[in-house]
Amino acid sequence: MAEQIMTVTVNSESSNMRTDVEAGKHQFIIDEPANMGGSDFGPNPLEYLLGALVGCENVIANFVAKEMDFDLKGIRFRAEGVLDSRGLMGDPDVQPYFQKVRVQAEVQTTESDPRVQELQKVVDQRCPVFTLLKAAGVELEVEWKKVS
Repeated sequence: MAEQIMTVTVNSESSNMRTDVEAGKHQFIIDEPANMGGSDFGPNPLEYLLGALVGCENVIANFVAKEMDFDLKGIRFRAEGVLDSRGLMGDPDVQPYFQKVRVQAEVQTTESDPRVQELQKVVDQRCPVFTLLKAAGVELEVEWKKVS
């Protein structure tokens, strides 16, 4: 298969802790809560990262489900990241990013549990955000389960 290069671009304007981001025809705000010096106009960068993770997992799951002829009716995700804030506050001995990310997915399907696990495996191998976290050495704790 020939290489298919994709470029993703965003532009931003920042003031204090707030960043107004333009991504194609979409705009969103990244900010911090007041106790971190922001105005709380939007999620913080780490919340956006977790949102990007579950959004990416959902998109890839839908692609893969079609390829597998998998009956995917929907997925509900919960993602939680754990980090030691000393790293982002400047301690050089502590990584400034998530040490662990937990992902729980409730897959709405008529498929069997083994098929749900097969879907998860392929999605986790192909999701750019998941594989980026994995390559960074973030411990990933993932559980996908079937719900009716």
